[in-house]
Amino acid sequence: MSMNIVLMQPEIPQNTGNIARTCAATGTVLHLIEPLGFSLSDKYLKRAGLDYWHLMEYHVYRNPEEFWRMHSCIRAHYATTKAPRGYHEAEYRDGDFLFFGCETRGLPENLLEKVYDQCIRIPMRPEARSLNLANSAAIVLYEALRQNNFPGMCAQGKLTGREETDSPWLDYV
Repeated sequence: MSMNIVLMQPEIPQNTGNIARTCAATGTVLHLIEPLGFSLSDKYLKRAGLDYWHLMEYHVYRNPEEFWRMHSCIRAHYATTKAPRGYHEAEYRDGDFLFFGCETRGLPENLLEKVYDQCIRIPMRPEARSLNLANSAAIVLYEALRQNNFPGMCAQGKLTGREETDSPWLDYV
């Protein structure tokens, strides 16, 4: 299984591309609910996702009704600045769906009213309106993955062994 990110009517291709790259790196499934504010062939979308699109699974739905017909029994968390608790207080399980709204409006308030006990918030200063969508998705997703011991992911890296003799950093260490 894997985690799922749902973007409801995303508007900015770079955000969706960055989220797609995060999904590819983590084995997360991306669900896009139309209308989208861009074409999936948009050059900004591809540039932000780089060459990771082939590493990920994604689905596009014509509207919320189509999404719910296909996913009627799911565990979900809804990210919103209007939530009653922090994202770090939620319990995440493998296969959960993490919902994020569009960049300018967020998730619809009539939806939030129905699922308020499943709403989560990223703590921030009161005078800040919100965080960037791609950053928010990464923050919440990585907490969910952490709680599930980063399934299928490498937690350690290694040096390449290439020598970089012209690095300006060598003068400071």
